[in-house]
Order: sequence, then structure tokens, then C-alpha cells
Amino acid sequence: MVQSQAKDVDAYLAEVPGERRAALTRLRELCRAELRGFTEVMAYGMPVYEREGVEEIGFASQKQYISFYLMRADVREAFEDRLAGQDMGKGCLRFRRPERIDFALLTDLLRATAAGRGKVC
Repeated sequence: MVQSQAKDVDAYLAEVPGERRAALTRLRELCRAELRGFTEVMAYGMPVYEREGVEEIGFASQKQYISFYLMRADVREAFEDRLAGQDMGKGCLRFRRPERIDFALLTDLLRATAAGRGKVC
């Protein structure tokens, strides 16, 4: 997907190809449940969750994969062992197939993000 021009997350999800929509909707539900005190916004053409104006989590439907952006270095370091086998860039996990998304891992990452504050990359 080219960077979305959607005004809100509902419109963003409506643009997503059907085979990815269910996974991204589930990811959105997890973010909303676990990231209490965060605000859901559209930024950089994707859904982003920010606390006091600081973006800490995001996700996107890219051309070849679904991306989960974890912008907190301290959380990535705390989960280094569990992230070792994942397709990961500096701050994003990439899932080439929606059915392979590890929602248990993402839930734990969201909980760790919500539990404290740390430096955002």
C-alpha cells in the first residue's frame, strides 16, 4: 500500500486488502485495549499510538508485509530474546503473511510499552 491519505483509522482499514484487514483490525483492537492513556491518530500515513504527543507504536500494511512499529528501544532490548527469530528492522517487525503474526508477542510488547516510559528512537 502506498502511504495512505486516510483521515482516520476506520478509513485506513477500509483501504486495506481483504486478506490483511482482519489481522490489522485485531492489531488495532489490541492496541486500543493495552495502550490505555494513548491517543490513536493517523501519522505518516498509518495508525499510530501516542502518549502526550510522542509516537510509540504504529502499524501499516506495506506492499510486501504488515509492519508493526515499536519505537521504544528499551522495550526492544527487554524482548531481545523473543525478537531474535523475527523479521525485524531497526524499529519494526515485518510479517509477510497475516496468519503468521505472533499476537501473543505483540500483546506483551504493547503491555511493556504501556507500563513505562522510555526513549523513542
